[in-house]
Amino acid sequence: MNLVFQTIAFLYGLCIGSFLNVCIHRLPESRSLIKPRSMCPQCSQPIAFYDNIPVVSFLLLRGRCRNCGTPIAWRYPLVELLGGLAALASAAKFGPSLAALVYFVFTAILIVVTFIDIDHRIIPDVISLPGIVLGLAASFILPSMSFTDSLLGIALGGGSLLAVALIYRLVTKKDGMGMGDVKLLSMIGALIGWKGVVFTIFIGSLVGSLVGLAMVFAQKRKDLKLAVPFGPFLSLGAIVYVFAGSELTFWYFHLTA
Repeated sequence: MNLVFQTIAFLYGLCIGSFLNVCIHRLPESRSLIKPRSMCPQCSQPIAFYDNIPVVSFLLLRGRCRNCGTPIAWRYPLVELLGGLAALASAAKFGPSLAALVYFVFTAILIVVTFIDIDHRIIPDVISLPGIVLGLAASFILPSMSFTDSLLGIALGGGSLLAVALIYRLVTKKDGMGMGDVKLLSMIGALIGWKGVVFTIFIGSLVGSLVGLAMVFAQKRKDLKLAVPFGPFLSLGAIVYVFAGSELTFWYFHLTA
């Protein structure tokens, strides 16, 4: 039964991943997510349903548009696969429950945030602000969360990054962090609470620093000043917390005891 449920969840996640590609492409431009139909950006030919099967169509078409032969970006099947893996992970960890659905939606939102922030250096309010409200509402149905935990997560998430941004601006007279990150961490805190916020900041900062240093050395820069979007790393930290936070925290404190 569990294997069947997880297989169905994975296939469902692949389909949602296809929709996430639409969100990533259209939300920054404030375009409708429904109309027009998906089409090739080069020849504007609408994509037939049999060419829009998640991952499979990309492989069958060898990564090219059927009509004009333009290469299809690898990101499309990647996002679809991430959607499938997010659904599979939610099903495996939480079983057939509302919690599985909530955490899958949460992870899917963070996937969208990650790629939009990479492309445009923005995190749309249309994602983060409703996400805060939905996180508060979810606290009433998630057994591991309470309304108080959610409120504290919002306060600590938004407050901590806002304080960092204000201090950085006060010291350097420059903006070092966008308000999009502040709202994103508030949304994250709404769903995983203040403990999740602490974990998310730690993992996000650690991975972000390592990636930033790697990029500096790769580009052979003489200074360490490099603009790297923080949203993807916050999203990664939150996802890790949802699916492995308790285990990693337990391991860390017993390792250092």
